Amino acid sequence: MKEIYDVAVIGAGVTGCAAARELSRYDLSVAVIEKESDVCEGTSKANSAIIHAGFDAKPGTLKARLNVRGNALMDKLAEQLRIPFRRNGAFVVCREGSEVPKLEELLRRGEENGVTGLRILSREEAREMEPNLDDGVFAALYAPTSGIVCPFEMTIALAENACANGAEFMLSTEVTGISKAGDGAFDISTDKGAVRAKCVINCAGVYADRIHDMICEPDFRITARRGEYMLLDTWAGNTVDRTIFQLPTKMGKGVLVTPTVHGNLLVGPTADDIEDKEDTATTRDGLANVRRQSALSVKNIPYGMVITSFSGLRAAADTGDFIIREDSGVKGFIDAAGIESPGLTSAPAIAEYLRDIVAGLMPLNEKKDFVPAREGIVRAAYLPAEERAALIAEHPEYGQIVCRCSQVSEGEIADAINRPLGATTIDGVKRRTGACMGRCQGGFCSPKIMTMLAEKQGISLSEVKKNG
Repeated sequence: MKEIYDVAVIGAGVTGCAAARELSRYDLSVAVIEKESDVCEGTSKANSAIIHAGFDAKPGTLKARLNVRGNALMDKLAEQLRIPFRRNGAFVVCREGSEVPKLEELLRRGEENGVTGLRILSREEAREMEPNLDDGVFAALYAPTSGIVCPFEMTIALAENACANGAEFMLSTEVTGISKAGDGAFDISTDKGAVRAKCVINCAGVYADRIHDMICEPDFRITARRGEYMLLDTWAGNTVDRTIFQLPTKMGKGVLVTPTVHGNLLVGPTADDIEDKEDTATTRDGLANVRRQSALSVKNIPYGMVITSFSGLRAAADTGDFIIREDSGVKGFIDAAGIESPGLTSAPAIAEYLRDIVAGLMPLNEKKDFVPAREGIVRAAYLPAEERAALIAEHPEYGQIVCRCSQVSEGEIADAINRPLGATTIDGVKRRTGACMGRCQGGFCSPKIMTMLAEKQGISLSEVKKNG
């Protein structure tokens, strides 16, 4: 641990990890402080996984500007970080002719925001492209630049690349207080000791208001907005090819139906404001609502193929927009708060925005040895037959299948455990490899994964954790 860091980032979700990666381009010492035992333990692991086109946000807002910029950055980012990304396009559907003006308004917004390729489809055009649209769909707004990504692979890749370029991650470390010393630096109290930094970036998600209030005058509030989802088996993944939205409301973009980059079908979310910032339970009523609402846009959803359900919390700010700024009363303290949808899409653009704020506080000299690329985990099952055979011949562990549902090998799990910021929990392995994500949800592969985790960490099987 350094005596003093140039920048301390609080929170290792997608925003914090994107900021750390961007700042690791420069001759800066960067620390990322995260209370959980792994990156991507909050909102960033449990969301709709959509790279939004940018037609929904009100023109002139940070959401609009950073959404469109983030969308444009995704192709290069995915290539550099070796993460799955596909521009599958999206529909916003309506069921009545009287609702077409709402689609036209979204089209106007999108064009003003700089989104390209938008057009309104008739019922017949939309049904030709997506045969499983519900018979009651009247028209659709088509956004070809919308895409899908794996949110936890994206966050982990950003973190690994930041780490490889010098950023230091302090996991299982909870911030308990922040004060400013006489020299202008910040003293950050944690449950693992003190951290000093010249600049602090608050990327604490649903807790961003609490972190802000430790050092600044309160001026915004974050509400945890819970969204419940159902995930269906890969056999259901071709129900739709594009992401199917309904007309948005003040609570969000509504229940969507979308394929995932892993070939599953994802349906959800609900939108319920709750007091408890840790309550990620699913409910009977919530999941029933997901089924009911999804039927208004897509028919023939094979709900008998649901393999799991989950919920995530979105950080909804009372300002209605992203809050990304240096605090007016505390020089050097920067908020990146209220990063709800389209936060995942906007993350790389938010990182640039934060970099520019930091540039106003200290000189940024770009490193000559910055490495933008990251080697992903080998997916042995997806290699061409000859390449896979050669890999197994040299490294037999890649031929030992541990997760039968997702065809994940022992070699891939070892890679997930041994790489920078390697997995220390079952969920950590799951997010890095796809093991435990199939139909049996870890029923077959968990014992072997637990054994490998215990051996690596020198602990007993009873000490291995599912998550942090």
